[in-house]
Amino acid sequence: MFQISASEELKHENYTTVKYFSLLEFSEGWLLVAIFFLGIYITILIGNSCIFGIIRFSSNLNAPMYFFLSNLSLLDICYSSVTLPFMLINCISGNRRICFYNCIVQLYFFVSLGGAECILLAVMAYDRFVAICNPLRYPIIMSRTLYASLAAASWLSGFLNAILHTVMTSNLSFCKTTQSINHFFCDIPPLIQAACNSTNTSKTLLYVVSVFLGFTPFLFIVISYVRIISNIVKIKSSDGRQKAFSTCSSHLIVVTMFYGTANLNYIGPASGYPLQLERLSSLLYSILTPLLNPVIYCLRNKEVKEALKKSFRRAPFGSIIKISHTNPQVIKSIH
Repeated sequence: MFQISASEELKHENYTTVKYFSLLEFSEGWLLVAIFFLGIYITILIGNSCIFGIIRFSSNLNAPMYFFLSNLSLLDICYSSVTLPFMLINCISGNRRICFYNCIVQLYFFVSLGGAECILLAVMAYDRFVAICNPLRYPIIMSRTLYASLAAASWLSGFLNAILHTVMTSNLSFCKTTQSINHFFCDIPPLIQAACNSTNTSKTLLYVVSVFLGFTPFLFIVISYVRIISNIVKIKSSDGRQKAFSTCSSHLIVVTMFYGTANLNYIGPASGYPLQLERLSSLLYSILTPLLNPVIYCLRNKEVKEALKKSFRRAPFGSIIKISHTNPQVIKSIH
């Protein structure tokens, strides 16, 4: 009853089941690039693991803010581990191929963890908004049940969102058994660009979700910090205002970098951004943000620094630190 035209039949035959994807290679200065990525990855693992461990095992850091920070540290460890080890292997071995199923798995976890971080950063902004703008009701509003539910919702929303994107992207058609993608790891935009069939549905879905998971949380964070800053202005102490402004500005810088580069990357395929800019933006929010989060959110915090000092003193070499504090001659002899 139904006839398929010759052109449609030929077009269908040109589509094949892709077995491997060929990623971009770091052709020039690969050794320096490998050392650079290895240094960043080790720093991310050590920094975020220390923050996670200190918060989890310190009895003084049991406020909701620290609970969210521990989740952020764990999220950043997982997030960077999805891409950086594969990029290191790419640099050192020169093997740019990744099989279709490994690529889809990498895409799923990369998208899910990135989406979870988008929501978690908005939740953390809400926590700071309630703590500063409504401090008397803060213990009532931010109950253990609520902040645990908000953290769980952040993780869950990221994983549910990734299922939709992964299914849509894995059903795209590709023209070769080994398909080249213009990126260093598997992500939605380069796979959409490499597909042979129509990608309008995938692009529309990507744009809509980017608005809800990218732009909307960012707008909420900005509004929250505007309200926070308006309350900070009322602080009488100039030192207190300066410290609060410094903290808020550093938070906003990291948040703006994360959401700005993420939105640029995921809205890019529909907007015609250069491919080099898309690759750079994805590297920024997937690598630089996990690197900076421990410094911006935790190491500038007085209570976290005190907890780190206590843990450092309990270490086997902590006695050396104690001796140096009690006997100034030790310091002089070192110099």
